[in-house]
Amino acid sequence: MHAWLLAFAVFLSGCGEVWNNPYPAQETGRNILYSAFTERPKHLDPVQSYSEDEAEFNAQIYEPPLQYHYLKRPYTLIPLTAEALPRPRSVDAAGREVPADSPRVAHTLYEIRIRPGILYQPHPAFARDPDGKLLYHNLKPDDLKGIYSLRDFPQTGTRELTAEDYAYQIKRLAHPRLHSPVFGLMSEYIVGLKAFAETLKTEDKALAASGTGNAWLDLSKFQLAGVELVDKYRYRIRIKGRYPQFAYWLAMNFFAPVPIEADRFYAQAGMAEKNLTLDWYPVGTGPYMLTENNPNARMVLERNPNYRGEAYPAEGEAGDASASLLADAGKRMPFIDRVVFSREREGIPYWNKFLQGYYDFSGISSDSFDQAVRISVEGEASVSPEMKSKGIKLEASVGTATRYFAFNWLDPVVGGGQADAPGRERARKLRQAISIALDWEEFISIFANGRGIPGQGPIPPGIFGFRTGGEGINPVVYDWVGDAPRRKSIEAAKQLLAEAGYPDGREAKSGQPLVLYLDTTDRGPGDKPRLDWYRKQFAKLDLQLEIRGTDYNRFQEKVRKGAAQIFVWGWNADYPDPENFLFLFHGAQSRAKFQGENAANYANPEYDRLFEQVKHMENGPARQALIDRMLAILREDAPWSFGFHPKDYSLHHDWVGNLKPNNMARNGLKYRKIDAARRERLRAEWNRPVLWPLGLLAAVLAASAAPAAWGWRRREQSKGRT
Repeated sequence: MHAWLLAFAVFLSGCGEVWNNPYPAQETGRNILYSAFTERPKHLDPVQSYSEDEAEFNAQIYEPPLQYHYLKRPYTLIPLTAEALPRPRSVDAAGREVPADSPRVAHTLYEIRIRPGILYQPHPAFARDPDGKLLYHNLKPDDLKGIYSLRDFPQTGTRELTAEDYAYQIKRLAHPRLHSPVFGLMSEYIVGLKAFAETLKTEDKALAASGTGNAWLDLSKFQLAGVELVDKYRYRIRIKGRYPQFAYWLAMNFFAPVPIEADRFYAQAGMAEKNLTLDWYPVGTGPYMLTENNPNARMVLERNPNYRGEAYPAEGEAGDASASLLADAGKRMPFIDRVVFSREREGIPYWNKFLQGYYDFSGISSDSFDQAVRISVEGEASVSPEMKSKGIKLEASVGTATRYFAFNWLDPVVGGGQADAPGRERARKLRQAISIALDWEEFISIFANGRGIPGQGPIPPGIFGFRTGGEGINPVVYDWVGDAPRRKSIEAAKQLLAEAGYPDGREAKSGQPLVLYLDTTDRGPGDKPRLDWYRKQFAKLDLQLEIRGTDYNRFQEKVRKGAAQIFVWGWNADYPDPENFLFLFHGAQSRAKFQGENAANYANPEYDRLFEQVKHMENGPARQALIDRMLAILREDAPWSFGFHPKDYSLHHDWVGNLKPNNMARNGLKYRKIDAARRERLRAEWNRPVLWPLGLLAAVLAASAAPAAWGWRRREQSKGRT
């Protein structure tokens, strides 16, 4: 017994170490940033990737020619791999240069010069033998035995970035085996892109007819009229007419370079079955490269050893210097060596690990909002005393985003877009009634802790075209009372519902209750209150709402095919221009018909005509007037219930530096820095094991065992005397 107690005491004496650290011991004190993700990224190929959870990785790996200044506001484009911002030139049909506002403008030319000397990350697609021949471009099935990730290839290589890599990626937008969400839009602007897509389709069919349908489709063999290689470092893009917003697209990953070697390498037989694809392992020139991809557990970015380095910005806006955001001016980035993203499916473990110091950042869920944030009487948000005592800081910004309730225009009940005039009118009044009943003010209060502004249309605050006050309300849903909007009554909504042919929520002719369907990915216990709230809103109108839950990929497929009736979705601005929100309703951008971003498949000829005018215009009174008319059409047609524009709150520990919210730039990891020593010290302090309960337990066990031990000893002594 004494020996056991002694061993237990020795055990307790060695328990100063942190027990609950989820990371390997060899990572202790290293220059690593720790974060988490909840949704596994579906696409990392830049031709297909468009969602925020995918951009979190891709924007650190790929480098389009332009980027946004990290600190300046309003958002400002600056060069990334380009030597300078391209200066668009306007030409007429004969190729003669004309003023940009001339009615004779036929094309706009964007010429981009890439900086020499930029290298790709190490990758087996570039590996060569001593004779200069590519090592891994003619692999046989047996060659792939034992190959399960890129790390299993013994050799890697690199090469210099060239203008041809950018031209090759633009061609990939039209690839018949890929589905680029921007092809529909870009084919309206880039000269020859639509015809180029038809050429590739013909070639792909010929490959299939020859029995080599999965063979590599070499895009370099075909000319795209709108993209011209000037020399090794220069390329020129020819745009139809005028499209001032095109420069913003040059800061997006759709226009990042893809080397032909990588395309050829991944196209080999047997690669896709092992997840050896661009969708799984990107190839870029950026500051980081993806070295581990296990989307059910964790994903790891590591510093690209071939990265040229980039200087931290030396200027920003007022207040940046006092916030220590210019302390690293001129220093070479990136500052962090490694970024580890762990998969967290539940909010509570995510939050607890952040509080323990095991994640450097955290969003704020509704469940943890009161614990994390205090709102002053003036409406200003700050961290709670508990968070402040731990050095946790709050970053808040108005999001250039919108969250909405979409009605599928192709659905015969809520859409009516393909019905006769009476059918379209019924569907329109049904949508209007539902838009009134959906109380987004209540939703923001309950589920977003007040972090949002009810939407009066698709354009959020901070973007040209957004109006404040009474002239900015949606008169179909709101009345302007005093100095604030007031949602119309349920009685007004019920009147619209009756006019639509559904008095008391029933089909007027048959008397059958109207059942509507909400397609969603929300299926877990944590989603139940939100789904119940949706049902409650429809019940105000005596409408039955059934939830059709599915996984994220299946949900996306249903939306892509136009098979969802009603769904909740959102949009984050790609660039700070109203066109980036108004195009979500352009008929040529229909998701089901043209694989565009018009997820509701909305179509209105007048709206489309106005959009064609607005998209080319500079900001000013004339553009505002047309936008006002477009918003009036949308409010009347109600293809969306305009939900809300979110306010973005995020928390970070004070050992994270150079953090400033940027709703346009997704490549922010290279600017961040970590004080790893401080993090390690505070982790140890916050997670020090509490040992006194174990000591007390040991004492109780010892006390309870003592009588038995003494009794046993007396019996043994008695035996000895006999």
